[in-house]
Amino acid sequence: MTKLLLKLFVPAYFAQERTEKVRSSVGKLSGAVGIVCNILLFVMKLAIGTLTGSIAITADAMNNLSDATGSVVTLVGFKLSEKPADEEHPYGHARFEYLSALAVAALILIIGFELAKTSVQKIMNPTPVEFTIPAAVILVVSVLLKLWLFLFNRRLGKDIKSNALLATAADSRNDAVSTTAVLVCSVLSLFTEFPLDGIVGLAVALFILYSGITLGKETVSPLLGESADEELQNLIIAVLESDEKVLGYHDLMVHDYGPGQRFASCHVEMDSKEDAMFCHELIDNLERRCLQEHKVHLVIHYDPIVTGDEELAVYRTLVEQILQKQNEHITIHDFRMVKGEEHTNLIFDIVLPSSLMPQKKQIKEQLDTALAEQFAQKIYTVVTFDMGTFNI
Repeated sequence: MTKLLLKLFVPAYFAQERTEKVRSSVGKLSGAVGIVCNILLFVMKLAIGTLTGSIAITADAMNNLSDATGSVVTLVGFKLSEKPADEEHPYGHARFEYLSALAVAALILIIGFELAKTSVQKIMNPTPVEFTIPAAVILVVSVLLKLWLFLFNRRLGKDIKSNALLATAADSRNDAVSTTAVLVCSVLSLFTEFPLDGIVGLAVALFILYSGITLGKETVSPLLGESADEELQNLIIAVLESDEKVLGYHDLMVHDYGPGQRFASCHVEMDSKEDAMFCHELIDNLERRCLQEHKVHLVIHYDPIVTGDEELAVYRTLVEQILQKQNEHITIHDFRMVKGEEHTNLIFDIVLPSSLMPQKKQIKEQLDTALAEQFAQKIYTVVTFDMGTFNI
């Protein structure tokens, strides 16, 4: 079924290289399918819930309504994310996909809260539930349809690397679980007068609230500015390491303005003896490759480093040894030396894990003390501290 829908509505999906337009079309297809399926389930379950007096089935119907609303927001989000960059938004509009997911999370939380209130009232004032074969059939159909939606959105989400679709897939899986619980409750209600209906309705409502909170956290994270995923970092690093003239790299920062709109910057170390124009051309080629191969707008800062200086190497090795004794995860880069008549300046960056950042002053003091014990001449350290997140 998934393959058939893609062939009918997004034939370019099967092309060797997918464009951002194809990606957007896949997202809109997912939204449209979600709207149709969830509206159908909402109507059937609401009718059955009203006829049988089951708050659990009604709660499940409202959950499907929230899913349909979420699918509308997803569809609109993918549509708006297609808008090209303009003067007011030079980085494009791709973050609309994240905003649509955040709106879905808010809707889920509102509906979950209202269902929780209704279920508590049902527990306090239970009413009999009339369970019928048609109700059971509709619930079974609902479980099967939600399982298909889970597989459908999970495949598309993985293929186009969309957190919004993967979240939708997880929501469909959760719905299948909650509907199964409602079905079991409906069957058990035939054999007991215990108010299972209200309890299961509350459980479904709490499950909805949990899903909304989880989705909200996952959506807010990229909006706040989370670190790049490891796969993307490795792809960028592979491009940098592919050229033998690159001796090192650090301060890799990736800024995510939505799918297809990723900007990155990093420092690349090259031998100071190399011709500056040659290095500039090489850097241009690396930046161009990153954009063509991985759709990342990379800006590289050129760091010329001195090689073959034995005295500099001795100082660097000693500094590394001192810092390693403090913590094995501490590293350095951009190591330079400026010699004067009365003292020598060692200028470099220290890379710390985020947990050690509050100890910067203590780490530098211990380093300066250890260096003073090693040399009669005064050694001054000029240190810039970097967070390890940006240095791989």
